[in-house]
Amino acid sequence: MKKILLSLGIMLGLFLGHAQAPEKMSYQAIMRNGSGQLLINQSIAVKVSVLQGSPAGTLVYSERLTGNTNANGLISMEIGTGTVLSGTFSTIDWPTGNYYLKTETDPAGGTNYTITGTSQLLSVPYAMYAKSAGGTGGSFTIPYTNTINNASTLFSLINDGDGTSVEGINNTTTSSIASVRGIVNNVAPGGFSSGVRGINNGTGGLGVGVWGSQNGSGWGVYGVTPNGLGVYGNASANGTGVYANSNTGTGLTATSNNGIPASISIFNNANNNNALNVSSVGNGTVVNVTTTGNGAGVRSSTGAGFALHGITSAQTSAGIIGDNNGAGEAVVGRTTSDIAGAVVGRNDGGGYGVRGFVATNTTGTAVGVLGQVGLNNSKGRAGRFENFNATNEINNVFEVETNGNGNIPDNTQGNAASFLVDNTNSVGAAVRGEVNTIFGNFGAAGIFGVSSGTGGRAGLFYASNPAGNGAALIALTDGNGNAITANAGKDGNGVETNIDGAGNALYAWVPTFSTGRAGRFNIFNDANTSDVITVTTVGNGTAGNFKVDKVTGTSPAVKGEVNSQFANFGTAGIYGISSGTGGYGGLFYSSNAGGSGPALLAITEGSGNGITANAGGTGDGVEASCDGNGNAISGFIPNFGTGKAGRFANFNNANGQPVVHVTTTGTGSTLLVNHQGPSGNLSVFQSASVNVARIDKTGKGFFNGGTQSSGADVAEVFDVEGSISEYETGDILVISTDTDRTVERSSKPYSTLVAGVYATKPGVLLTEEHIDSDISGKVPMGVIGVIPTKVCLEGGKIKRGDLLVTSSKSGTAMKANPKKVKIGQVIGKALQDYNQNETGKIQILVNIK
Repeated sequence: MKKILLSLGIMLGLFLGHAQAPEKMSYQAIMRNGSGQLLINQSIAVKVSVLQGSPAGTLVYSERLTGNTNANGLISMEIGTGTVLSGTFSTIDWPTGNYYLKTETDPAGGTNYTITGTSQLLSVPYAMYAKSAGGTGGSFTIPYTNTINNASTLFSLINDGDGTSVEGINNTTTSSIASVRGIVNNVAPGGFSSGVRGINNGTGGLGVGVWGSQNGSGWGVYGVTPNGLGVYGNASANGTGVYANSNTGTGLTATSNNGIPASISIFNNANNNNALNVSSVGNGTVVNVTTTGNGAGVRSSTGAGFALHGITSAQTSAGIIGDNNGAGEAVVGRTTSDIAGAVVGRNDGGGYGVRGFVATNTTGTAVGVLGQVGLNNSKGRAGRFENFNATNEINNVFEVETNGNGNIPDNTQGNAASFLVDNTNSVGAAVRGEVNTIFGNFGAAGIFGVSSGTGGRAGLFYASNPAGNGAALIALTDGNGNAITANAGKDGNGVETNIDGAGNALYAWVPTFSTGRAGRFNIFNDANTSDVITVTTVGNGTAGNFKVDKVTGTSPAVKGEVNSQFANFGTAGIYGISSGTGGYGGLFYSSNAGGSGPALLAITEGSGNGITANAGGTGDGVEASCDGNGNAISGFIPNFGTGKAGRFANFNNANGQPVVHVTTTGTGSTLLVNHQGPSGNLSVFQSASVNVARIDKTGKGFFNGGTQSSGADVAEVFDVEGSISEYETGDILVISTDTDRTVERSSKPYSTLVAGVYATKPGVLLTEEHIDSDISGKVPMGVIGVIPTKVCLEGGKIKRGDLLVTSSKSGTAMKANPKKVKIGQVIGKALQDYNQNETGKIQILVNIK
């Protein structure tokens, strides 16, 4: 069937009336054929369907309409007046969702619908919406104000679902706005009248009568009054009048500028309940009272009872705690007695007589127990600890213990005990320990430090003044014993020393009057395979620096020797390893610019090599460089030697790399071979130990397999008339009649002086000049071979095989007329066709005839 194109424009209208709206909609469309021509005065049939939800949604109504197009191809119909196929048009519930109109058209007026289209009804007809909503099309104007005197509820919305019955939203940023506002306008309303009243008829424990919430830092519920109650809560039975709760903030806050923030009273004399109950199941303070004035934080007075009674039943708690967060004292006991203490701590059990501890201070300034003397010029002891029982041998008279981490940045803080002589002129010791015994038992020491944990130090001596010169530790002995004896019983070090400055971690020296060693290190265990000395550094300095500081000295700075019959890897007098991704296993540096000694001298008296080098990866076995005028590598045989100055061999048959690779980026020769002997060859090349090429002492080359060059012709160097810059490759050259052994560009046709062509890339270049002569001012004239040559059409179109001679154009060849050719005029034969008007280049086989 011929394709029909429908240009469709739907116009949906509504016949409105004051009584009842007709159940129909207007439909108009313009019909065109496949060529875009209007279908005029023609019978058309349209099937109309109303779909709900989507273009492929549920079918709610369909009918068939027929009509005729007018002279403009326009057809007008009324939906709702056709032949009903499905559903009822008047029962469509327009407000319930999106509706789409689907049209199926038969341009021939039958039921063979060939054109289909679907469009959304973007605006539901107002009268139909009003009909389905139960109204007659009335209006509701905003803002709306009305006054009615009626005892009934004026506006009621009941929602049986999960949504909100009434919601008020205000999007402005003006202060004191309200989304929903209730006003009791009478100045003397009845009791318990309310501007807004919320009633929750639920009997469960989670219902809310009025819910106020605020997403920021404001108030969820705000009540204000000049003399009454801003918010009033009352419990008529066992409930709570006002309940305050907070997850992370404060459940209840009461503040006042001039009055009392909160008042809690019992007005019933027979009420024995507590006036205020405060309890907590957490670890925080139950009641926290603070004041920034001069008043008491808590003041309690009583007649016959306790003004303040603290009770505890846990070992870790206290009946009364006095905290001081300022400059005062937490608890002060005063006495003027000479025999009784101001504060007495007595212990009749196994607890503490006096316990002072720091619980919450994090600044490090708190003191658990402070004993002072010297205030007001007083004298005495700041503290004294005595043991009056001679049989008390298992307990220490004084014990100091801490399980803190200490203060690592400042080693004067966080210690179990600290002793200080705070006098810059004092010569006394902060701590002095002494034993007077004949025994050298373990522990019999003036000072005995023990580290019983898995870390820590048994003793630490720290000279903390950066400007001080005193030693952190001095150990002296006047007897025959060691000044210091150190022993590590397991895997630790006998002595470990380090520095933070520029000094030496370990400095051992022998004075001028002594004959001992500055250091000695021995291993006496034959089965011990550890190094006698291991020296390691992670800095850029030298791990070990040895120097014989004597200009006339002949001893080595380092001497390494092994006495072994094995040549195993690592069995060496000196063994150097580079275990990182860089660095050197060994570096020998002769640093004196005026010195003439080698940086490394390797000598062997046996049959081994003086130096053996091997690269296991992609590096070089030996890399040598030279910053001066010397040789990176110099191999020579003395006049009494019979060996080779150098030898390079590749024993891997699968290795395709060159045995010797020589490269230069300079202007010198890549390889220089200098033969100064009376006879022999400059070089000999062998294949399978048989000579295949050689260059003799005179420079003559001999090649068994012939030679091959990358060029395509044989050329010879000639001088030219004029400047070499005036000549181009491909120019036809003729013998000059003015200068000997000189050529110039051709300029006459059929010249018998033609000699060759300016060669582009000669395969063989002949010259009478010495190989070191500069020939840049001469031209390489090709005399035989394939050469790109300038040609023109002066003699006609050129075909492959045509004879070529000179033309009247400078340096250009043309096709020759065989009848006019004479001996000595032919340049060669064309290897390419040429039929272009302008001068060009083609390949020719040059062979002057």
